Amino acid sequence: MPQFTYKARRRSGELVQDVVEANDRPSALVQIERLGLFPVMVESARGGGAGRAERTAGRVRPSAGLLPPALRELLQRKRRPKLQELATFTQQLTNLLRAGMPLASALNSMSYLGTKGIPPEVSRQLKQDVMEGKGLSDGMAKQPVIFSDLYVNMVRAGEQSGALGDVLQRMATHFERFAEVQHKFTSALIYPAVVCCVGVLIMIFFMTFMLPRFMTIFDGMKMELPAATKFLVGLSHFFSGYWWTIPLVGAALLIIYNRYKATDAGRRAIDRLKMNAPVFGKVVRLNLFGQFARTLGTLLQNGVPVLTALKITEQVMPNRMVREAIAHTREEVTDGKTIAQPLARSKLFPQLMIDLIRIGEETGDVPGALNNVAQTYENELSIALRVMTNLIEPAMIIVMALGVGFLLFSVLSAMFAITANIAR
Repeated sequence: MPQFTYKARRRSGELVQDVVEANDRPSALVQIERLGLFPVMVESARGGGAGRAERTAGRVRPSAGLLPPALRELLQRKRRPKLQELATFTQQLTNLLRAGMPLASALNSMSYLGTKGIPPEVSRQLKQDVMEGKGLSDGMAKQPVIFSDLYVNMVRAGEQSGALGDVLQRMATHFERFAEVQHKFTSALIYPAVVCCVGVLIMIFFMTFMLPRFMTIFDGMKMELPAATKFLVGLSHFFSGYWWTIPLVGAALLIIYNRYKATDAGRRAIDRLKMNAPVFGKVVRLNLFGQFARTLGTLLQNGVPVLTALKITEQVMPNRMVREAIAHTREEVTDGKTIAQPLARSKLFPQLMIDLIRIGEETGDVPGALNNVAQTYENELSIALRVMTNLIEPAMIIVMALGVGFLLFSVLSAMFAITANIAR
């Protein structure tokens, strides 16, 4: 069985070096963790892993050099991690720090534990920055693709207050909740989208391949076809002869939409439409209100100054209308106003949120009030998503039934006309 040499730390911080037998490196990591140790370094005792890595690198480098510079840069570019991936990374780091590991050692262990969506190089660079005497927040600020302003400022507040572990735990919970809401939102739209796509494909298949077979029968009869059948035949000829125009029109509409969305007026109009759309609009509003309250409440709870917290919250909100309302609120707070007053004047946020924030300002617990608001709207969002799904599903079934019914009616009406003509 292969052997792996490792360096690990006990809960007390003492460094331990030993050898463990395992089938592979992940199995070795599991064995080390079962011993109550936190791995710092794990590698093959024979150096096979390094040799393979060098050989692999030797093979990759020449091929990578053959790629165009733009494509090579695109492939090497870091992607922004998903909320769940960021939550997992934060929770792992929290667990190591709460076990008593020094920050540099914890970051070193993170580079070996590995988190999906966050390359090990990120943890190694953070460890290097910390060992050079920089703060963790300063190191994270150098990697804006991975760590947002929200993340960096909360970590900085944790460093200044001496409660970094507690702040990281709150952030892990924060991202977990957002990931859960995002998953519910996406899941609610998957089924209707699949049903719609399948229905459209079935209709296109029928008109492109099945209907022409029926048309050979109709053409042989030399008779006048019903209006519905003529319309269906016209669609069939269009799909058969000019199908290539559909992706072109779709691409043109997408380009026009993206250009319109890139303008201030276009983005504002689209965001307003999303918030006021029937059925879907309520879900969008609840999601935005919950995100606003959760983000601002988490920042204030971790000691971030109110003006900085409002600015970060403004930056992370995806809706232009909400961002503008937060920007106006931040300007008035700078002039000495409370948060509730300008939010109420925007006429965008619900009265319940305004009242709860006002009560929080009066009692001196704005973060607690915002977290209560967030919990309220997250619960309402779950209910609204179920209602939306329950409405969309029968609506899609009705639309599909009407489409299939029209196809059958068009074909059967022609068949009845043929039968009647033969009977005469």
